[in-house]
Amino acid sequence: MRARSWRWTDTALTLALVAALGVTSGCAGAAGSGSSGGGSGGEQPLRVGYQRYGSESLVKAREAGGDLAWSLFESGPALTEALRAGSIDIGETGEAPPVFAAAARTDFRIVATSAEVPEGEAVLVHSDSGFSSFADLKGRTIALNKGSNVNWLLLRLLAANGMTLDDVTVRYLKPAEARPAFDSRQVDAWIVWDPYFALAEGPGVKVLVDATGLAGNREYILVSTKALDTKSEQIKRFLTTLRETTDWGIAHPDERAGVLAPELRIPLDVTKRSLERSAKPLAPVTPAIGEELQRIADGFADLKLIPGPVDMRSLIDDRYTEVLR
Repeated sequence: MRARSWRWTDTALTLALVAALGVTSGCAGAAGSGSSGGGSGGEQPLRVGYQRYGSESLVKAREAGGDLAWSLFESGPALTEALRAGSIDIGETGEAPPVFAAAARTDFRIVATSAEVPEGEAVLVHSDSGFSSFADLKGRTIALNKGSNVNWLLLRLLAANGMTLDDVTVRYLKPAEARPAFDSRQVDAWIVWDPYFALAEGPGVKVLVDATGLAGNREYILVSTKALDTKSEQIKRFLTTLRETTDWGIAHPDERAGVLAPELRIPLDVTKRSLERSAKPLAPVTPAIGEELQRIADGFADLKLIPGPVDMRSLIDDRYTEVLR
């Protein structure tokens, strides 16, 4: 993979973004005129867990979707924990969090996904490190967020280079912890996703390798089974809005960036760069998506990174296929 370098963005921007993301338990916020109370016909608001990135953030930034109660999370694992606790109905994550959630016996289904986004996650190293391939990181320290999409990318990179987890030292750090550790060279590499990825790029940083050919890095929409029983029509309306808003953003990239930059609280140029590679259309779930997730789950189980095997195929729910086409 050809190394790339970009204009430097100060560490403070990453830390400011993380501060904006809120604590991992989430914080409720209004996104429509009725989001703090009951909806039409006595409906309770659909409780949406989101991260300040991805298709859900654009819905929130445009104040679309009607009666929604929003809760903010720094990462997918924190969001799935809220799903397990019953404090949200629906949320968007990367590919590894659903596996860890299933292993934790969270009661949910996967109702939508996205096109693949392999360019949206990468291994970052310092330009003067002398590293030219992932194999050069043997015996080195790598930072990443445990249970996130990048956790799967690490396993794929190790396998592709004939390495195992014993060949590297992994430090499980959240983005707020990983960025300063990387900048101060307490770790040799950082595996990270957009928009943190875009924030960290600069003359002193290079992309050692991204997920191309290794991991799909899709987004997944998870819904609690209780919400599927009690809020099915609200979920359908939300997914319709989510698809329409995502399609609008892809067709209007400059306007999309202008709307999202204040929501993300990062510079417009960084927002544009990350969205150019990472914003993809939604797609319905299929048996093939179930097989893809099953391979990921089996990989984590084989390495004992989750307690045991989980059946991801059974979590695929295609009832909303028509609104996602």
